Parts: sequence; structure tokens; C-alpha cells
Amino acid sequence: MRRLLLPLAVVAAGSLLPLQQAAAQAQVPIANTKARSLWDKAQQQVKDRDFAKALETLTTLNQKFPSLAEGYLLKGQLYKAMGETRPAYEAYREGVEKLAFTPARMNDYFNLGELAIGLGEYQVAKSAYENYLKAAPKGQRYIGRAQLQLKNCEFAIGSMANPVGQVPERLGAPLNTFRFQYFPAVTADNRFFVYTARKTADSDEDIVVSKLEKDGSFGEPALISASINSQFNEGAGTISGDGKTLVFASCDRPGSIGNCDLYISRRTGNAWSKPRNLGRNVNSANWDSQPTLSADGRTLYFTSDRRGGQGKEDIYVTTLQEDGTWSLARNLGAPVNTPGMDMAPFIHASGTTLYYVTNGLVGMGGLDIYKSSLVGGKWQEPQNLGYPLNTYENEASLFISSDNRRGFCSRTRPAEAAVAERDRPVELFGFEVPKQVRSQEQSTYAQGRVFDAVTKKPLQADVQLYDLRTDELTQSVTSDPVEGDYTVVLNEGHQYGMYAVADKYLMKSLNFDYSDKRSFDPLTLDIYLEPVKAGRSIVLNNLFFDTKQYALKPNSKTELNRLIKFMGQYPSIQVEISGHTDDVGTDSDNLVLSKNRAKSVYNYLVEHGVKADRLRFKGFGETKPLAPNTSEENRQQNRRIELSIL
Repeated sequence: MRRLLLPLAVVAAGSLLPLQQAAAQAQVPIANTKARSLWDKAQQQVKDRDFAKALETLTTLNQKFPSLAEGYLLKGQLYKAMGETRPAYEAYREGVEKLAFTPARMNDYFNLGELAIGLGEYQVAKSAYENYLKAAPKGQRYIGRAQLQLKNCEFAIGSMANPVGQVPERLGAPLNTFRFQYFPAVTADNRFFVYTARKTADSDEDIVVSKLEKDGSFGEPALISASINSQFNEGAGTISGDGKTLVFASCDRPGSIGNCDLYISRRTGNAWSKPRNLGRNVNSANWDSQPTLSADGRTLYFTSDRRGGQGKEDIYVTTLQEDGTWSLARNLGAPVNTPGMDMAPFIHASGTTLYYVTNGLVGMGGLDIYKSSLVGGKWQEPQNLGYPLNTYENEASLFISSDNRRGFCSRTRPAEAAVAERDRPVELFGFEVPKQVRSQEQSTYAQGRVFDAVTKKPLQADVQLYDLRTDELTQSVTSDPVEGDYTVVLNEGHQYGMYAVADKYLMKSLNFDYSDKRSFDPLTLDIYLEPVKAGRSIVLNNLFFDTKQYALKPNSKTELNRLIKFMGQYPSIQVEISGHTDDVGTDSDNLVLSKNRAKSVYNYLVEHGVKADRLRFKGFGETKPLAPNTSEENRQQNRRIELSIL
């Protein structure tokens, strides 16, 4: 099985002094004849690689001569060689405690520090690293690591004294029923919970999905699709906000580019397409895995250990282009990527906060979770999420819901966990997201279905979201051709124009104004598209004027440019632009105002290349209200510009 679909088990103490060197180093005078005999016997057993017998001999030596530190230190080395971290630490700690400080024990201090920090024994580790740095001569090879680990100890001690939020809680049944489960991901509306699962340590990885039940709980997990899961590994899946695009990693498939590649599948109705390799613009000859999709499924971040990175593993990004291909993946660069391991990215639904794990920054000593915010097109300095989301263990993956309320992660049980708990070494956990951990922007969603206004049948359409302040396309999805459903993600603090567009239909123009951070609840909104046919009309909801004025405001630019594009797409049609007002003011004033506003739109189109003989404008004042002028909400509907096909 290729790494890495399963969360990492990186050994933090990977720089321990080799066993043979430690044994040879311990040639010290032992005056007592019985002690010397036991010591020599243990040394010979080590040379013979009979570690079990050597440990028995050293245990006897410890019991009979408890003040002899060398026996404990060699015992610690043997336990470490056998993968028994906790006994190794206990033996090393006891041995070092029995010795007065001396530069000759430099390597013992370093080894104790590595063992201690790997178990979260930060005070012991701090003291050990301080002793090592005091003893180590200039230029010694582990000085840099010891200095970083000392900073990690100080950070961890401070973080544990000032926890951020509550300890994540294990998710209950029917989740966590596999032996391993990890890399959780949830759709924007929280309806689908997707994660990677393995039944046994030797079985291949599969992607499973659990659907949200009416009572708010997640249902029984099931394999996501027979067209996706196979005899190969499929895992680390990421799903778009609308639940229609899945990208996952799979290893050793026929025709693969590297040992693990990224694949994509799309859902139509309830059926997933056959997975397709994302190709050489994305995948490399090396290991590519751990993808995360933006809410609209058009931007993809992932981890790779390809050549040319800043560390062994780095985070890369690629975007879906207009021709349907993915751009050449580029390294995300500093400050996100470091000389260390940078992995398991998760892009929040808002698209402006990236979470990931790294050991290349000061943290709790292993792989910690950090977040970086996108400001002015640049990723900011990553921030450690603190304790208890970060612990002495290597953290694996994180997911935070679009509304910043609920978080999910996977956790590896500590080596010293109870035997009964070891049946499920990796499990899923949930937590309430504390303020310090949230994305810089809160998100909600709008979803519904797109229909033909005449036949009332579901319709496939492009649903695009623009930031009206910047005229920037922030999201683009396609409604399902079978069901007509769509989902888009909206960020707090923005004013959006949303457009539903399909061939031979009038565009639908909608407005979502969250710039003043009012109610930010999810929206359900069905869209009915009118055919491009004489007599059909639409309201242009993203044209804006100051009160009693007819000059178009700057945030009308998106709508106006969409109109120009529409007129270019259908060069034979003619249209009427009509202005309408509410009943505030005199009839004559409203008639003039409505006409001048319609003329402003007409003038803009003509100035930007639309032929005048295809256009006409007219003002109707308050004579054609859409709703009774009995409330401000109704009056707002009545103040409008319409476009009609002649």
C-alpha cells in the first residue's frame, strides 16, 4: 500500500543516536564485580542482537544496582530499537536523572528530549534540550533541531496552559464502525459526510458517504459508488460544496502517472461517472494525494512530494480552465510551504482560509494544524490552532463547516491506549469551532433547482456568482441536468449578483446583499428560465441608482456587461428596456425618473457596441407595480429595470 491515504505516523524521534553507537559509548568504569559481570553480559547480548535477553539482564542490573545510570540508558536504547517508545522514555529519563550534568552525556540529553517531546512530556524535554545545547560544541549536527524543539516545548507548555476551545469528541454510531476512518469532508449544506475507511489493516481504502437524517444525525455509511471504489486504494476524497464533484487519490492504478495520482468523478442525478485521471498538469511521477476542492469545484489544492518543492512534501494548487482542462499545478510557496512537511490541506467553503498540517513551524513538536488567510491575493503567515486541536501526536486532517460552527478531524490513538481502544486506531472526531479557529469569512449557501419556465422541467444551466463590488467571478457551478439542483456558497460581508444562464434562455439575474452582515441563513431558491422568445421579459436585479437619481452606480457594471454579452450571443433579437418606480413621489416625477433610468441603461449598451436599432427604452413610472406598495420590501420590488424581447 502506497502512502499516503492513511494519516501519517511520522516518528518525531527520528534523530535518536544509533543503538550500536550508544552501546559503544557506554564503556565506563564499573567497580563492583557483580555489576560489571551483568553489564558485560548485557553488552554481549546487544552485540548478538538478542534484545529480549539483554533487557532481562539490564532489569536485573537496575534492581540490584539502582544507582548505575548506564544500565537505564542502554535499556532505553533497546526499547527504542524495538519501537517501545514509552518504556524507552521512562528508562532514559531515569538514567539521566541519576547523572550530574556533564558534556560527555550530550547525546543522552538529546535522545531523552526526542523521546519526551514525542510523548508530550514537555517539561522533561525542555530540560533535556537545554542540557544538550549547553553541552554541544559549536557545529554539532543536531544543534538546529534541538533549538527548534526547545521552541516547540515552550510553545506547547504555553498552549496547554491556555487552551483554545474544547477537546474534540469521538463521533458516535453509526460512524466510526470501521477499523480506520479519516479525511472527513462535508458538503456546504451538511447533507453528505464523506470520508476514507478501511476495514482492516491489510484491506484497501475506500470512500464512504453518510447522509444527514431528518433528526440531524448522520446515517449508516455506505460505499459512495461502485464506479469509484475498486480493488485499488481510493481515499482522501474531497467533495465540492454542491456534492457533485469528487476528487480523490488512488494508488497503483493501471495507466497511472505516479505511485499515487489524483482522479475526478462527477455526479449526475444519483450516478457518479467513471473516475478520470487529472493528467500530467496535476499529477507527477511522484506521490500526489490529499486533495481539497473549493466550494465550486474549480480550484484544487493537494499535497505532493515532487521535485522542486520547498520541503519533502509541499502544497500545490491548480484551477479548472474555461476549456475544461486543469492548469499546470504550482507550488503554493511561502509562507504556507516550509522546509518541513506541509500536508493535508483543507480550503474552507469561503475560499479565503486554508488549513493544513506541517512540522516546519513552531508548534507542539509533531505535525500541527495551522491556518492561513488569503488577503489581497496573498496567503498570510500561518497561525497555529493551539491546544487541544493540536497535541503531541501528529495531527492528520481537519474540516470546518461552511458556517464555521462545526469541525471534524481524524485522530490516531496514542501508542499507550487501552487494548480495547486499539481495535480502531484511527477514528473521526467532532468539535464546536472556537472563534480563534474559524475561517476569516463565514459562509452560507443558496440552493434550489433550475426549471424551464414554460415546461416546468429541470434544466441544466450555468449558475455564476459575482462580487458586485469588484466585478469578480467568485463561483461557477452547473445545475444537475437530471434534477436541476444547484448549490452556491455565499460569504458574509459581500454583495453578490447571481446569474443562471442556459442556451436559448434569458438569463436570470438575482441579488444577495450581505455587505451589512444582516441575516445570514441558508436560502432555498428555485429559478425559472424564460426562453428567448418575443414577449418574454426579465427583471434586471443588479442595476443600482441613488435615491431620485438616474446615474448608474459602479456596482451595476457586472449586470451591464452581462447584458452586452447576451446581446452579442443573440444578434438578431431586439429588446425594450423599461423603467419602473414605487409610489413615493408624484406621478410625473416618477415617470420622468423611470424613463431616465431606462435611458441610462440604453446609453451604456450603445456606448459599448450594441447597435441602437436593436434597443428601445421606455419609462412606466409607478403604473406597473409587481406588488402592492404597502411595505418597503414591496416598494423595493417595484423599483426595477426590466428587459423584454420584442
